[in-house]
Amino acid sequence: QVQLVESGGGLVQPGGSLRLSCAASGFTLDYHAIGWFRQAPGKEREGLSCISSIDGSTYYADSVKGRFTISRDNAKNTVYLEMNSLKPEDTAVYYCAAALAVGLHLAGYDYWGQGTQVTVSS
Repeated sequence: QVQLVESGGGLVQPGGSLRLSCAASGFTLDYHAIGWFRQAPGKEREGLSCISSIDGSTYYADSVKGRFTISRDNAKNTVYLEMNSLKPEDTAVYYCAAALAVGLHLAGYDYWGQGTQVTVSS
């Protein structure tokens, strides 16, 4: 079955960096995008970035533009999110998800990982 497994979260100081990984398996050819989302307590889940499995094109939310970078390692069936210049407001559970098409809207994503906690604190 479809499976997405996030890893790489943890505790980091403000200004620090983390790289999250999303290992994907069990997908059919009609799923063309992997996205990263986050959700902090009391807030809506927020789309951060996505990458196309067709041409590798990438998309970013304004909140992370210039700080986060999404990438893909096809040989490992893994998508990464490199997070730099982290701020306390980046603290959230981070999820990867699969969609039929690229975009950052929550409703477009059908399969989700279990999430990984990122805490930015001094």
